[in-house]
Amino acid sequence: MARTVILGAGIAGHTAALHLRRMLSRAHEVVVISPEPDWNWIPSNIWVGVGRMDVEKVLIPLKPVYNRKGIVFHQGLATAIRPEGTGEQSSPSVDFTYTDEEHRGETGNLTYDYLINATGPQLNFAATPGLGPDGHSWSVCTAAHAAATAQAFEQVVAKLKAGEKQRLVVGVGHGNCTCEGAAFEYTFNVERTLRNAGVRDLAEIYYLTNEYELGDFGVDGMQFVEKGFVQSSRMWTESLFRERGVKAITQAHVSKVMEGKLRYEQLDGNEHDLDFDFAMLLPPFKGVTLAAYDRDGADITSAMFAPSGFLKVDADYSGKPYEEWSAEDWPRTYESPAYPNIFAPGIAFAPPHPISKPRKSVRGTVITPAPPRTGMPSGMMAKAVAETIRDRITKSTQVPAHAASMAAVGAACVASAGTGFRQGSAAAMTMYPVVPDWKTYPQTGRDLAGTSGEIGLAGHWMKLLLHYLFIYKAKARPFWWLIPE
Repeated sequence: MARTVILGAGIAGHTAALHLRRMLSRAHEVVVISPEPDWNWIPSNIWVGVGRMDVEKVLIPLKPVYNRKGIVFHQGLATAIRPEGTGEQSSPSVDFTYTDEEHRGETGNLTYDYLINATGPQLNFAATPGLGPDGHSWSVCTAAHAAATAQAFEQVVAKLKAGEKQRLVVGVGHGNCTCEGAAFEYTFNVERTLRNAGVRDLAEIYYLTNEYELGDFGVDGMQFVEKGFVQSSRMWTESLFRERGVKAITQAHVSKVMEGKLRYEQLDGNEHDLDFDFAMLLPPFKGVTLAAYDRDGADITSAMFAPSGFLKVDADYSGKPYEEWSAEDWPRTYESPAYPNIFAPGIAFAPPHPISKPRKSVRGTVITPAPPRTGMPSGMMAKAVAETIRDRITKSTQVPAHAASMAAVGAACVASAGTGFRQGSAAAMTMYPVVPDWKTYPQTGRDLAGTSGEIGLAGHWMKLLLHYLFIYKAKARPFWWLIPE
């Protein structure tokens, strides 16, 4: 019998668990350790955050799904990896602390044959003083955050209806944030909701971002053919901002959030203050707090993990200059180079460098989006890792790993620009590959035939359909595996 332990039950972890259980006989054990009892379809949190969707519709209790599928579930927080075992125990293992009500605070240790680190990110609100729900801004990163944000937003709407002008700031709260797409979505859902409420004229909306220009989205922007002409995501995005009357501040690093005011620095080194009545600012990510020890108990955390806290995998971490970056720098198999039975798909792996061109302000502050690697890419990575583990369990430990490099796979993203069956809209985008490959596609870095963008009502219907499809898939309903990652 082989045991695979999966840390985390987000898109990557849950996907890997379901595929492994489907691919392997019950003679082999699949175990998930996750600190939360529910799976959250995060892309729909933006609708929760404007009060257009109940929080229960984006959450799925994990235990009933895992009980039905034969997956062992421990609600707990992984604290340490022991990839060489200990002096008394030769098998590699992982330490964790239970977080459920019945066993809260108790500790556990599980041996494994294969380990998937799919912990995702730690929300690093502390990187910016005053950022986050415990400070002076709101968030949609979790379902609970989104529900609290919806309540605060409802108060803003009430003030607008009473004739009181309001300034809303939506964006990212640090110079190296990722997930600009989520900030973009929330911005235009706020705008649409205010318009539907008849109070848009009293509201001033700002989009605050670390992107060098609109349409970057942390992937260095996109180019695609529209009506026979090569169009850029910048032109496409800027037109939406003009149409909706949303003011944009780009090239910005938020250095402090105060009550009703934030301070930001731009690439030119100048600092500015911006007053607000409501702010939803996303935090930067860092790896979860997870230590690693060798057989003798020596700390090897810094050898296995990057300074960001994300696990090092089969990528090029040499730190070469931007001019020398290439598609080959990116990981293919997500295996730990030190321990090939450990994998890190999704946000848990350490990227070798940003996708967007790195930039610093004249003061030396990094103002560059971190690379996005969740959603569709996370699912594809997780499935590839599951296939690798299946082959090594059922065939041979020496079989080659399956690959899913972000420089060799495409992605589709549907970014909501306002919900509503007849009035909703969304930006539907595809890109191939996610990481530009300038050798293969010297004109734009990506295949123009596989990169596209379109905005309209049909995009909203597509995003809503995807919501229900992925909820169905996450529940492991019949033929769930036919739904693409």
